[in-house]
Amino acid sequence: MRSTSGVVAAVAASSLTTAALAAVPTAKAVPSAAAAASTESSTAGTESHPAVFRPADKQGYATAYDSRSKVWLTLENGMLTDVYYPNVSTPSVRSLQFVVTDGKTFTDIEGADMRHSVSLTDPRSLTYRQIDSAKSGKYRVVKTYVLDPSRSTLTVHVRFISLTGKPYQVYLDYLPAIDNQARHVTARSDGSTLIAKGVRSASALLTQPALVAWTNEYEGPNGGLAQLQQHHQLVQHSAVAQNGVVEQTALTAVDGTKGSQTLRLSLGFGASPALARTNAAMTTKTPFRTVEKAYQKGWHSYLDGLKARPNDVLKTRHERRLYDVSVMVLAAGEDKTHRGAFVASPSMPWVWRDPATNAPLPTGPYHLVWARDLYQIATALLLAGDEGAARRAEQFLFQQQQKPHGRFPQNSTADGTPYWTGKQLDEWSLPTVLAWQLGDTSTDTWQHVRRAEDAVIKRGPSSQQERWENQSGYSPATIAAGIAGLVCGASLARSNGDDAVAQRYLAVADRWQANLKRWTVTTNGPLSDQPYFLRLAKRGEPNQDIQYAIGDSGPASVDQRRVVDPSFLELVRLGVLSPHDPAVLSSLQVVDQTLKVSTPAGDLWHRYSYDGYGETATGSQWVIEGTNTPKTYGRVWPVLTGERGEYAIAAGKPAEHYLRTMASTAKRGSYLLPEQVWDGRPPTGRNNHRLAKATMSATPLLWTHAQYVRLAWNLHAGRVLELPDLVARRYQSR
Repeated sequence: MRSTSGVVAAVAASSLTTAALAAVPTAKAVPSAAAAASTESSTAGTESHPAVFRPADKQGYATAYDSRSKVWLTLENGMLTDVYYPNVSTPSVRSLQFVVTDGKTFTDIEGADMRHSVSLTDPRSLTYRQIDSAKSGKYRVVKTYVLDPSRSTLTVHVRFISLTGKPYQVYLDYLPAIDNQARHVTARSDGSTLIAKGVRSASALLTQPALVAWTNEYEGPNGGLAQLQQHHQLVQHSAVAQNGVVEQTALTAVDGTKGSQTLRLSLGFGASPALARTNAAMTTKTPFRTVEKAYQKGWHSYLDGLKARPNDVLKTRHERRLYDVSVMVLAAGEDKTHRGAFVASPSMPWVWRDPATNAPLPTGPYHLVWARDLYQIATALLLAGDEGAARRAEQFLFQQQQKPHGRFPQNSTADGTPYWTGKQLDEWSLPTVLAWQLGDTSTDTWQHVRRAEDAVIKRGPSSQQERWENQSGYSPATIAAGIAGLVCGASLARSNGDDAVAQRYLAVADRWQANLKRWTVTTNGPLSDQPYFLRLAKRGEPNQDIQYAIGDSGPASVDQRRVVDPSFLELVRLGVLSPHDPAVLSSLQVVDQTLKVSTPAGDLWHRYSYDGYGETATGSQWVIEGTNTPKTYGRVWPVLTGERGEYAIAAGKPAEHYLRTMASTAKRGSYLLPEQVWDGRPPTGRNNHRLAKATMSATPLLWTHAQYVRLAWNLHAGRVLELPDLVARRYQSR
């Protein structure tokens, strides 16, 4: 399948250093650019090597604010990882990393053999710098990443430093996954540019100075990285690898002989190889500093157009920088073709492996649009002063996601195409609450709201899935959203002259509110002598010993009365119950006794009893349930600390410490907030798994960033600003 008849090279001999030549098998194998075509060999066929993406705990996330640049990048473990193109739902790169060798005795790869640090070089833009230092102390690689606002190219300024004065060979190893179809990519060279083509689009990788030598292989035991690890040089060279899981490995022109040398790397994308190559070349022709300034100016202008951050509650520089990064991360989560589509996270937690085969499953669902997460994002951006983004989110929900029967899919790609099809009533209701918060009383919006609320009435109050997405039944959080949606929908109905519909919605909302505790509060549960809210009641009978499987690797059978969840606080945030309601107060005690984890940074909570959605006790990744899978443990979620802070504000209690706790969970240097953090159970404390710091879960999780922004503004105002006051007036006065 692979030929070794020639080395692909396309630079003049004068550009090759002695160290670079040492990496090429023979001098005869370095033809001129004109002669390269006659010496190229190809390999064809489909390689079935698993196409595994990098872990989800990202240390950087960036895109240009300009919508002309349709590229999003992530950083992790010292390398460039998932890159999205042409939309924020489509990963097209698995990784790009540097490999350093002396050609004889060692080969170091960034992900395994170097120490890493990351920092924001400009706190008011998503400009990240990675520094990768050899554990041996021999060299250092410094990389600064920006995106060209004018076109779909990411570009990197690289400085390679030999700390010993000796020359080294520096390679690139690139794993494309064009169109999220890693198994169907063709890799080839065009001069000294590496081309990767998928079904609908392509990438082009080039450097300045130009690449010295390269090969296009299938990933696996004969791939470029494997050759370097085994032989400390490329010993097999292929011009083309067709329709498979491909790998492009190339020797760069820097070797460290001058102590410090720079390299400009550009990765362009386009609908065709020619367009991708043009984008990469045009960006490379522009000085890096010029591109960097234009990139940063876009984010500076965005922040300048928002409300001034609430510095009275953001006490430290860390908290203020985290606020700016949070707002930018939220804005960066929006697709640039399908406006208003914000994904949950630009990551793939635990790569969703199949427990039977250990093969990776499709890369969703996090880089998809969820109505629930979009509501959280939109309300945060609205408070931050980006009303336009909130309105675009509302329009996406109603114009792109909503189906003719009024329902919303569990999630969708950026163009609104359903991905998973579970029925979650809170996702059908929250778009109505958002429309009311935006004061959108237009006839067109009202028609969408009416279809949504009619669907909620027909299906509710029991939901096929609640907000944690793996259980059916009567959920306090889901019913809270349903009641709020109906009351807000009634207001929009009246604004459009439909008084009869308004009365019908209010009658259903009142009935649900009156029966809420009968459906979801147990009075004989084993966790308290006082009534308390369950996570959910399977049949609306909370006093019955009804057993159910927790899901997400939790136990197979648990009494529903033993399963609690802080999500009942949505009843307070959405105005359905008073923060001083006796069932709310007793439920808080139960939740704190069973789910709270106190850390030096503050209190954090598990999402529900017996949760198994997280890493194993050794730190290995979560896998979908299957036979003989190891036991996994759900860790604690910073977003729940933010929700507890909103409750404290509503109850008139101090809440600043909840903001501090959330801020303490951010990634060092990058200010990214995770889905989950280590909870004290193993492997906390081992191998840098520090208490209250990010696990390998989705990072950044936009919901967490939204909660941080929203909590800051609620603290500033001294009240919960997104609480629908018409709901609170209707029920809390009773």
